[in-house]
Amino acid sequence: MSTLITTPPFADTRTESVLRVSGLRKSFKQREVLRGIDWEVPCGRVIGLLGRNGAGKTTLLRCLLGLSPIDAGTVELFGELMTEPGGERMHRIGFVPQTFDLFPWMKVRAYLDFTAAFYARWNHALAERLLGDWQLDPKQKIGELSQGQRQKLAIVRAIAPEPDLLVLDEPVASLDPQARRAFMAELLELMKAPGKTVIFSTHITADLERADADITLLRDGAIQFTRPLAELREHLRRAVLVRDGGWSHAPVVAGLLKASLKGDEAQLLVEDANTESLQALATREGATLRIEMPTLEDLFVELA
Repeated sequence: MSTLITTPPFADTRTESVLRVSGLRKSFKQREVLRGIDWEVPCGRVIGLLGRNGAGKTTLLRCLLGLSPIDAGTVELFGELMTEPGGERMHRIGFVPQTFDLFPWMKVRAYLDFTAAFYARWNHALAERLLGDWQLDPKQKIGELSQGQRQKLAIVRAIAPEPDLLVLDEPVASLDPQARRAFMAELLELMKAPGKTVIFSTHITADLERADADITLLRDGAIQFTRPLAELREHLRRAVLVRDGGWSHAPVVAGLLKASLKGDEAQLLVEDANTESLQALATREGATLRIEMPTLEDLFVELA
């Protein structure tokens, strides 16, 4: 048994934004997937977009880039309304979709040369280095590549224009651990340049921790919060109350975000936990108290 208490979204005080979303709604047939999304993404950060399967992460990313029409609301990229996916701003955006199945008849180098022609800038040296480092044969046809190799090619295509905004939809799902680590190294190198922003949808929380990302949680078609990872670590704790006979209902404490009952334990996810108050509660209830620091993966499981 669990209880979830919704908290207000975190307000980011930084003013320079790459993306502003207001009242974004999107439905498929009778199902509303995005329910009035309000979201602002600051310049120069990695944003980790977390949410369960079916939460609407891919739909949200496609709406942001003009790849899927929206039903209501506005999307603003680089200070301009995104009314259609063309225009000069698209030269400043790199996108890696979940799957890459385009142009199976083209060879790898021909595809990259073809793509480079559409961008105002293209780092040919970077693309060549990545092809070598990631063991992609420039003469091989895309249709002959494995899923992991196609994903690597999609990443090369997205990074080579040195975009100001890089949007990644589960980009490492098909990569082995070694390739994933190499990709993260390139991503962190990209972020060293001023003004670069990454929106990164993934279930691999270790990658977000490596990038010191801000965490955005998408749940029930809405953004629940956006908070720096360091702040989540500082302010959130799990209080575990254990007593013989268990609990008929979870205790309510200040700052409670979610409560779960498991056997003899009441597990409370608490923001800005007051240790003295929790210990007093344990004493009154005849329970023992244990306070833990949850990992990002723990927080995803608890809150998503």
